[in-house]
Amino acid sequence: MDPKAHSFIRHPHKTLIGLSLPVMASLIVEPLAGLVDTAFVERLGATYGAALAVATAIYAGVIWVFNFLGIGTQTQIAQALGRDDRATARATTTLVTVLSLILGLALAVIIWPFLNVAARWMSDDGMVRAATVVYLKIRLLGAPGLLVVLSALGALRGLQMMRITLWIAGGISLLNIVLDPILIFGLGPIPPLGIAGAAWATTGSQVVGAGMALLLLRRRLGLSRRIAWHRAGALLVVGRDMFVRTGALLLFLLMTTRSAVHVGVDAGAAHQAIRQIWMMMAFLLDAFAYAAQSLIGFFLGAKEMLLARRVARVACSWGIGTGMLLTVLLLVLESAALALFVPPTAQHLFHGAWLACAIAQPLNSVSFVTDGIHWGTSDFAFLRNAMLVSTAVGLVLLISVDESSPVALTQIWWITACWIALRASFGVVRIWPGMANSPLRIAHEPTS
Repeated sequence: MDPKAHSFIRHPHKTLIGLSLPVMASLIVEPLAGLVDTAFVERLGATYGAALAVATAIYAGVIWVFNFLGIGTQTQIAQALGRDDRATARATTTLVTVLSLILGLALAVIIWPFLNVAARWMSDDGMVRAATVVYLKIRLLGAPGLLVVLSALGALRGLQMMRITLWIAGGISLLNIVLDPILIFGLGPIPPLGIAGAAWATTGSQVVGAGMALLLLRRRLGLSRRIAWHRAGALLVVGRDMFVRTGALLLFLLMTTRSAVHVGVDAGAAHQAIRQIWMMMAFLLDAFAYAAQSLIGFFLGAKEMLLARRVARVACSWGIGTGMLLTVLLLVLESAALALFVPPTAQHLFHGAWLACAIAQPLNSVSFVTDGIHWGTSDFAFLRNAMLVSTAVGLVLLISVDESSPVALTQIWWITACWIALRASFGVVRIWPGMANSPLRIAHEPTS
């Protein structure tokens, strides 16, 4: 692909939105399925809602550490596309698929013996702990399939094939939604499995999705017959930085959930509802990040620095505007969210925490979009360091929360907003003016 003929040059906003909308839809359907899980499981009672909060926080904390498989693949393939080097793109895709299977199997084997310890650390309630372990054991069986999905979607986004990622993610989530009520509450000869049914629905849909993703990727790009193990080093360097960064991010999110559950079962259930909606908003805003990552990787691969910086400006402007719109939307929909996702016994804890979540959305947008920009430049070490500082500050603030206070859950969510604001600040100054050795820093930049 000739970078001078790319549609972004003539229609920057239209191109960014054209790439972002399919990604936005594909990213939303996953947390939407999580909301469906929450809505069904909450009908089993606050105990199971709290258990789902604990289990999904632990599982996310383990799986998201391996996000580098998708993010690193997307950057490498986008830059290869900018150089018009499809052979490298195929070799990278084949390698990361094999690594995903190996890491997924290893993860399940290593984590399984520690599930009871993790559940005990997260909750003092015996019923919550037991339900958490049941859910996690089933979800771990699908870890290889989920990692394959992550890497395949990263490869397709690197090729700017955003619509295909929508079909894959949509198929996975639709299957999950269909299976949820059948397996949770039973149907005909199928007995009710409760929270285990929610886990089986998600695991099964992700394994099917992995097969879909590999089939479509093979048709669109192809796979190499040999595994290019010599390329694993570069990907694992990305993995090292992303491992630390994502680990710090998820440690903070895990600690917010732990703090909420320690406030009480009702606070844990209310926190789970807000957390799932926050995650859906985060995935929506991440659409601009993934679109910016692919475009910036492409233009940097083609050695077009000014075009890469132009992508950064356009992506940030759209992200901030969308974040403001989401703030208004969440404030309007508070009553609906309260009725749909929060057990009656937990509803009195909801308002203050929901308000903090809503107001933080523009900060979320800046944080996520600048993450995507730095992914596209392969600036993974900076993102690692920025996240470590932000999480350290956030954890210090969390320690100060009085869990006996009636507004403890609200305090947890305002601390989350502060954590996001610090991340956003680091992301912006790395681009404008371009602190330290920023890959996007130049002496002068045209204003046109």
